[in-house]
Amino acid sequence: MSTLVGYARVSSTDQDLDSQLDHLRNAGCGKVFSEKRSGKSATDREQLEHALDYVREGDVFVVTRLDRLARSLVDLRNIVDRLQAKGVGFRVLLQEGLDTTRPEGRLMLHMLGSFAEFERDLIKERQREGIEKAKAKGVYKGRPPRIDGAAIRQLKAQGVGATEIAKRLGVSRKSVYRALE
Repeated sequence: MSTLVGYARVSSTDQDLDSQLDHLRNAGCGKVFSEKRSGKSATDREQLEHALDYVREGDVFVVTRLDRLARSLVDLRNIVDRLQAKGVGFRVLLQEGLDTTRPEGRLMLHMLGSFAEFERDLIKERQREGIEKAKAKGVYKGRPPRIDGAAIRQLKAQGVGATEIAKRLGVSRKSVYRALE
């Protein structure tokens, strides 16, 4: 008997997983893995790795939407290939019931994966354009510097060594040396 194994993800800690978890449980998922991590890459997602390790032959891996699993076609393809190599089916609940056990489901998977990657690229492009406009207006100045160069030079002038400066200011020695150049 196959087990439905769910995976839910949101991009940031202030977002809510409840809706995805409800959909997965209502679909009959006996085990659900969830996490609050960025989806731009499938690497460094601990719960996704646990879920992919957990599934066994005959199980079905379930997500609510394709973009909750992967934002690039390469990541999507790698995940689906891993599932298929283990004999695990793949289902997406809220996108026409996508099911990769059928040829039309595999075709749709590739098309939706391409759209997810395209959407991610558009978001990055709009963000870059917004930053450029804000910089031109003098509104955006980037991240504030983490290293207080004046404090480093002042401590150095007082005869404090680089290691001690780094400890006092909570920065690396390399950062101290860089600020002193």
